[in-house]
Amino acid sequence: MKLTIPPHILSLKPYEPGKPLEEVEREYGIKDSIKLASNENPLGPSPLALKAIREATMSLNRYPDGSGHILLSKLSQKLNIAAENIVLGNGSDEIIALLALVLLQPGDQVIIPKPTFLLYDNIVRSVGATPVYVPLNELSIDLDAVLKNISPECRMIFLCNPNNPTGTVFSASDFERFLQAVPSDVVIVVDEAYIEFVRNPNCANSLEFISRNAALVTLRTFSKAYGLAGLRIGYGLMSQTLAELLNRVRLPFNLNSLALAGAAAALDDDAFLEKTIRLVHEGLDFMYESLNRRGIEYFPTQSNFFLIDVKKDAQEVFQRMLSEGVIVRSMKAYSFTNYIRVTVGLENENERFLKTLEKVL
Repeated sequence: MKLTIPPHILSLKPYEPGKPLEEVEREYGIKDSIKLASNENPLGPSPLALKAIREATMSLNRYPDGSGHILLSKLSQKLNIAAENIVLGNGSDEIIALLALVLLQPGDQVIIPKPTFLLYDNIVRSVGATPVYVPLNELSIDLDAVLKNISPECRMIFLCNPNNPTGTVFSASDFERFLQAVPSDVVIVVDEAYIEFVRNPNCANSLEFISRNAALVTLRTFSKAYGLAGLRIGYGLMSQTLAELLNRVRLPFNLNSLALAGAAAALDDDAFLEKTIRLVHEGLDFMYESLNRRGIEYFPTQSNFFLIDVKKDAQEVFQRMLSEGVIVRSMKAYSFTNYIRVTVGLENENERFLKTLEKVL
């Protein structure tokens, strides 16, 4: 059989997510490892979410609620935005894919800061559109440079805030000026997967601008602060017109019953969310202080992960730490050849990471 594959599909490179802990241990023959590579919640899911998930397993013979009514209602109330402005997705990744499917076509351009979340690039290319890369300025997204790269062919802009993998943010005042300067026919997608961890009071919260800008989309997720990465559930907030278009192409029952139940219950568990945020902030402060004492250079973050300059090949450091049972992320794929990224873990995991890093270096 001879298949005709579009060139833009052949150009794609598969996204390489962090491997599950069990797979890494099998592959490398290690035990008692800790995973600080994928920006996951070290506390696990919310107890309320787990209870709701267990109860939902009794109805797995039934199709899930295709409208996600209960979750939409809770999100609407919590975020003070109409349910008609919310689109639920199989992770926020699916919302990105739906936006590309609805809004992009071959010949269109999409501005993507570099480096940032790698999936934007693949999704843009998958529909035949062309990524236009704008380098970061001292690890931060350069909004002025983004504006200078807007062409008549530009249809979309991706902004990750806090940015992955750098953990930096842009301010509300800079973002407001940026919004005023972007042409009205260019959709601005702000990915706020890590917004719950932000400590900088000047950080932009794109939700505050949704009602004023019809071309603005906010992405949020239950994977990080809410600890539901394994259930794959996220959402997008946007104009009702755009939400209606995405719902036209969204697959029926794109969210399973357990994800819907777990996410709805997680929204009620404020105590767990506060515990998670406190753990991350305390963990960051502890790791910063410890790295300062060791004379190891790092870059402060507004997220639950941060970058460390290991002053040598990051892949080598990653492999040596892996052999010690400590899994971090090499930043070579992001063109940071001497940087690793580490996620804040539990107290004992943070201590083990620091001791192992010092040993390896």
